[in-house]
Amino acid sequence: MAVENEVLAAGAAVEAVAEGIHVPYLKEVIIFLIAAVAVMPLFHWFRASTVLGYLFIGALIGPHGFALIAEGVGLSQIGELGVVFLLFTIGLELSWQRLRSMRTYVLGLGGAQVLACGFALLGLFYMAGLSLPASTVLGFALALSSTAIVTQLLIERGEFAAQPGRIAFSILLMQDLAVVPILVMVSIFSAYAAGGDDVNMFSLAGMAVLKATLAVALILTAGRYLLRWIYGVVARTQNPELFLALSLLAALLTAVATGAAGLSMALGAFLAGLLLSDTEFRPQIETDIQPFKALLLGLFFISVGIGMDFSVFWDNFDAVLGLIAVFLVLKTALIAALTLSFGQSRLCSLRTGLLLASGGEFAFVVIAGAADGGVVPLAVAHVVQLSAAVSMALTPGLASLGAWLQKRFDGMEGDRERDADGTTEGLEAHVIIAGYGRVGRTIGRLLREQQLPFVALDLDPVRSRAARVRGELVYYGDAARPEMLERVGIAKASAVVVTLDNSDAASRLVRALRTKWPKVPIYARARDREHMLELEAAGATAVVHEALEASLQLSGHVLRAIGASSEATSTLIERVRVEVYERQVKAPEEAG
Repeated sequence: MAVENEVLAAGAAVEAVAEGIHVPYLKEVIIFLIAAVAVMPLFHWFRASTVLGYLFIGALIGPHGFALIAEGVGLSQIGELGVVFLLFTIGLELSWQRLRSMRTYVLGLGGAQVLACGFALLGLFYMAGLSLPASTVLGFALALSSTAIVTQLLIERGEFAAQPGRIAFSILLMQDLAVVPILVMVSIFSAYAAGGDDVNMFSLAGMAVLKATLAVALILTAGRYLLRWIYGVVARTQNPELFLALSLLAALLTAVATGAAGLSMALGAFLAGLLLSDTEFRPQIETDIQPFKALLLGLFFISVGIGMDFSVFWDNFDAVLGLIAVFLVLKTALIAALTLSFGQSRLCSLRTGLLLASGGEFAFVVIAGAADGGVVPLAVAHVVQLSAAVSMALTPGLASLGAWLQKRFDGMEGDRERDADGTTEGLEAHVIIAGYGRVGRTIGRLLREQQLPFVALDLDPVRSRAARVRGELVYYGDAARPEMLERVGIAKASAVVVTLDNSDAASRLVRALRTKWPKVPIYARARDREHMLELEAAGATAVVHEALEASLQLSGHVLRAIGASSEATSTLIERVRVEVYERQVKAPEEAG
């Protein structure tokens, strides 16, 4: 009771101050910041998801909690920018090459998921007594998942580049694309509900597709030829504020363009980030955007929490719980089955299904439009929207359940589960790491941070099992066996990294790779000078001299400690490195 009084007193004080200052949504933003500072440390202390924390804050301060904020429409409108910046930064972390490697999952698996879940839920609503238009809208609205919550969870848990994370994000991209035809469908149904029998639905659909195509083409064309040039001009001014303004403009302008065309605003921002992903400006853009993304995304999650009308929940307790249970189980089963049919393991498929089982933010937009157009009864719309909101709050728990199941079953089934999961069908342009010890794990970490796909082979079952529990694509297997390399997609690999401790085994592997797959780049670790020459003779593309690199780094520390400048030390180390590597390369040529 004392806590409630303190919260209410703080809210009253903020409201009294804000009333004298005419800034839109100032009171809401201040309350959001106070609540975040007061509550989020508790979630951090218990290592709970920040998404769950923001949802809790929204429910706490909203009209159905302490009523510090009467309605969340203003926060929701501002918070949508958080989703825009989230997708913009994700686009920055990807590239066209990596996106092309995901096309099977985006178009194939993603399209199958939207259709299968949409029609299955449509059937359930129709059997419950709703009209066919209402059932269609509600079914496909709940078939969508939350891009904001799922991607944020994957980033927090360090699983965005793991296989379940990559597949889940591919499906989410397709869901964002599917918003366009779903909204067109809502417009057509609304026109007919209003008595417009002479409305030409083909004309409506054609205009929507034309607008969407022109918007995407304009973004890609303008971005390809103008964005990099404009960034170059602004960067030469060496004005950080101007550079930040350009980054905000790039994200928001593309979001507005796709939004005006009926597409998702987040999709436009994603395309802008994708266009900038291969430029030299990417690291600075990511650094500048991060604070805006984090705060605005927090606002978005809080607005979802504010929208949880618990009076509807209590009045329709059975209906809400029943609907949540049915569509969570149905979506999990369908998505897991579809993912399994695309060659993924049982555990990966189950984790993907659990990640995407809940409803999404676009369900609110779709259902609200259908309710305003008279397609869906208002009472039904409120129940379904609340069910979607509660399911979104359950997403962190479902993700944790998936991680626990993977740890549990991977530990119980051991090698049998690994063998069942041994296929990497669908992987393209990935890196194969032979040996997942200290060096291999470091390489894997760097690849993972850059969202680059990789698969590793190691003969230590404890090590490979521990990596699998962390969600990494690491298998127990001998990389020297051609059939094992074929199993992990050597024909489509972009490179092979050999980090084996055993010098003879490493040389045999490089020789076998060069003989059977002559075009694949091979990067190897050498223990000493003799081993380096041996690996080069075997056909390695590049070899790193382990002893040399360690001695150079140690020498650098010593030189700097006794007074040598960092610039002079770096120049000296680089000169020695170049001389040694050039000498190693010339030695076998001269001997020949």
